[in-house]
Amino acid sequence: MTPSVHSVNTQTWVNGRHLVRCVKVIQETWDVRTFCFMAEQPVMFFFKPGQFVTLELEIDGRPVMRSYTISSSPSLPYSFSITIKRVPGGLVSNWLHDHLQEGHEIAVHGPVGNFNCIDHSANKVLLLSGGVGVTPVMSMARWWFDSNAEVDMVFVHSARTPKDIIFRRELEHMDSRVTNFNLNLICERYEIGDTWSGFTGYLGEDMLRLIAPDFMDREIFCCGPTPYMRAVKALLERQGFPMARYHEESFGATPDEVKTDVAEQIEQAQEESDNLVSEDMLRVDFAQSGKSVKIAPGETVHSAASKLGLYIPKACGMGICGTCKVLKISGEVTMEHNGGISETDIAEGYILSCCSIPEKDLVVAY
Repeated sequence: MTPSVHSVNTQTWVNGRHLVRCVKVIQETWDVRTFCFMAEQPVMFFFKPGQFVTLELEIDGRPVMRSYTISSSPSLPYSFSITIKRVPGGLVSNWLHDHLQEGHEIAVHGPVGNFNCIDHSANKVLLLSGGVGVTPVMSMARWWFDSNAEVDMVFVHSARTPKDIIFRRELEHMDSRVTNFNLNLICERYEIGDTWSGFTGYLGEDMLRLIAPDFMDREIFCCGPTPYMRAVKALLERQGFPMARYHEESFGATPDEVKTDVAEQIEQAQEESDNLVSEDMLRVDFAQSGKSVKIAPGETVHSAASKLGLYIPKACGMGICGTCKVLKISGEVTMEHNGGISETDIAEGYILSCCSIPEKDLVVAY
């Protein structure tokens, strides 16, 4: 008797909006949790290790978008995980810790991001991380470890105390299993009762040379708090490191030029537009909404939408997260993005509204 065979219709993850279900919550440290997700129908969650997703949430009755790096590896393709630290006063991180449980369904956008180990492949790498910045480089290390890649990895992670080391047991397991993984943990301090035999203090030039004497020959991936990355970058520049081989997670602190409140940007743009003659203004039409607005040269499509009360989801404002993607029907824009949109999407006419500046009258499908 021939056994019955049931076909599985498996889809492949592509950049866009997807509904996923939380299937597991793991307490990594006292203030860090990993949330694991799957789709109701089988989906192969392929992504480039180091990339991130944007969560679409509703908190206190209002929509909120927030981006988090994927900490899992695409070598386990039917699920993906994000690892989040509880932050004092953090709206989204604290809400996720307090409310997101197994069985809950949320929407995610992505994956996107230029910071990854596929586009910047190398045989010898130095992975530098601080705090919860370990997540993207952990994804990379897991990928190389699971795929038995012949990549010489030096993994350096800095934490406040031993109890703050995220993924400690797994990192030590990886270090014990293969010869091409060299683990180095640094703690700022250790407390009474802690057993600690690793490095103590802060990563500096002497410590770096002790850990990785050949760091000048390695591809470097760095992620952590902004002061940490700034210090690492300065250290490498002083040593004459070829910075084309230095890569840092760009999704983090918002640059000063985009910190201004949206309302202030709109008000400023309106004041500037009052001083322009009408022929200098550009028209932006939102086809689905049936609304249009005149904007001053240099304003973004997202700013134009805001003037009309149209809410285009946005999480970063820097062309990274990809959540503000809209279809351009006609017209021309200058778009300076940071990896939040694929070449395929661009070829199909999509733009990121947060970093797209109309050059001519524009029509978008929104």
